[in-house]
Amino acid sequence: MPTITTIRKGALEASIDSQGAQLMSLKLDGNEYLWQGDERFWPRRAPILFPIVGCLRNNFAKSAAGEVHLGRHGLARNYDHRIVEKTENSVTFELESTPETLHAYPYAFRLNMTYAVDGERMLQRFTVTNTGDEIMPFTLGGHPAFNVPAPDTDGESFGDYELRFTRPWTAVSPSIDTNGLCDFDQTNTLLEDADALPLSHELFDKYLTLTFQDVPGRTVTLLGTKSGHGVELDFDDFPYLGVWSAPDAPFVAIEPWRGIATCHDESDIFEEKRGMESLDLGEKVSYEFSVSPF
Repeated sequence: MPTITTIRKGALEASIDSQGAQLMSLKLDGNEYLWQGDERFWPRRAPILFPIVGCLRNNFAKSAAGEVHLGRHGLARNYDHRIVEKTENSVTFELESTPETLHAYPYAFRLNMTYAVDGERMLQRFTVTNTGDEIMPFTLGGHPAFNVPAPDTDGESFGDYELRFTRPWTAVSPSIDTNGLCDFDQTNTLLEDADALPLSHELFDKYLTLTFQDVPGRTVTLLGTKSGHGVELDFDDFPYLGVWSAPDAPFVAIEPWRGIATCHDESDIFEEKRGMESLDLGEKVSYEFSVSPF
């Protein structure tokens, strides 16, 4: 049975569901910063993405170990993860491959998700181990969505928020087609020598998903320009950042990614996709990002 585990330190509290090892709540001083899910807009809150980010063309790819059949964002979010370690301020979950996962993704793996709070920030760590007998291709990412407006900010609206970067820069995003695939032949300039991107529902209606690469300092802040409240994400281990919202929804998802969806200029060879990496037999890697509400 799925269970909810709550960890806390000081004024910061996080709750995680063993189903999908999904963050379900992130509170500072009792105020909820994480989107709480709503079927009218988007029922999830902060799914984990593994062993793909985004979509494969027709949910299919070929790999050295056989065919890959994966829906959007992979399979890890669909399974119950068991708790293998817990303290007052941290918890680690584990998901291992099964005959069912091997049918969809023909590689044996162990995925550990660790969440920890230190009073000011929440750390989310992915640890992937190749437990099989073949080199294992994969990518991964996070997908936390945050309430906009932030809590305790009476009078603010969605349009009062912006993405704030550490310095001015020029950001060009590939377009996203109706199947969720990236097109680098059709790009959109989101920022030009600027350090802030104002948010609006119209922005997401037009571009669907914003895909940033090599964000300065690998840091972004979702900021309410009137209240001064929001969240900061630090994601040194993640070369891509996705930003998304559903139509007219009161949230913004800020998604550190190691890879991206299949692109128009790519084949259907799994190992050849942008951001795909490979683990040798028995090899283990860890990647992490942090979220700091304020």
